[in-house]
Amino acid sequence: MKNHDASYVLVAGCGRLGANIASVLSAQGKDVVVLDVASTAFRKLSPDYGGFSIEGDATDLATLERAGIEKAGIVVAATNDDNTNVMIAQIASKIFAVPKVISRLYDTEKEIVYQDYPIRLIYPSRLSISEFEKLMACAETAVLK
Repeated sequence: MKNHDASYVLVAGCGRLGANIASVLSAQGKDVVVLDVASTAFRKLSPDYGGFSIEGDATDLATLERAGIEKAGIVVAATNDDNTNVMIAQIASKIFAVPKVISRLYDTEKEIVYQDYPIRLIYPSRLSISEFEKLMACAETAVLK
């Protein structure tokens, strides 16, 4: 059985979402490693980010192993590409048996490819709609007063 450390987090993709997740988790004291294919992406990390950053392809097994995926308790697939996120999430879940895998998914029609995996999904469009509905409800309440 592989030993996974719940405080060891691997974040694939250092765009706005990945950088913010990595920065928040680092500030909470988690051991964070961020992977991105472009070294310039790491400038999005907060100045007080205390984790590691590795330039490389997170769909490549050797890169994931270099990042320590075998001990990761959490993997977050936060690239800007659904297909890449699917690959990363499935590799983390199936090959490395990471206990908690979270993947960003833009196209909700691709949700079916996750159905046989214990992967949690983040839907930016659904989150935006939900937030919009909350704002509209607040605005309606203010108008009624």
